[in-house]
Amino acid sequence: MLMRSANLLNDFAFKYVFGEDCKEANDALKSLLTVFLERKVHHVVVKNPRLDLLVEFDDRTMVDLEMQLRQTKDHLSIRFSYYLARLHSSQELEGKYYGELKETIVLVFFNVNLIDNNRMCNTFTLKNEDGLSFVKETEDRMKIRTVEMAKLDVNKPLKEMNEQ
Repeated sequence: MLMRSANLLNDFAFKYVFGEDCKEANDALKSLLTVFLERKVHHVVVKNPRLDLLVEFDDRTMVDLEMQLRQTKDHLSIRFSYYLARLHSSQELEGKYYGELKETIVLVFFNVNLIDNNRMCNTFTLKNEDGLSFVKETEDRMKIRTVEMAKLDVNKPLKEMNEQ
């Protein structure tokens, strides 16, 4: 009964539902990642269920899954960039071929409007001031994907939210 009324925007409830070591939690996590990363997820391993959810896919893609409930915009973009850099550098490729670097993604759910657009989901990659990509799309291995829950009107009927 407690979990029926739990709010998944709460960090602890989120980690409890998606970070537990059981089939139901793993299936829920795969579904969540499939929807928000827009790619089929066959198998994931939760590497760190205590803090942020650190997830590794079959192809060794690493995803740092974050739930931020804070009502402030203070330094969120800097924090997300730091999480991405930390995750990317954890691959320890010193002295190896950098083409072996695996994709890293920081997927963040939060409840403030950080980006001034109407999109609920935004993906950020390395680009210059004119929007030109620094690397080829096929080589882009660092992404921050934000899900701004504040842009979602939870009072709308589910059908309308799905159309959005």
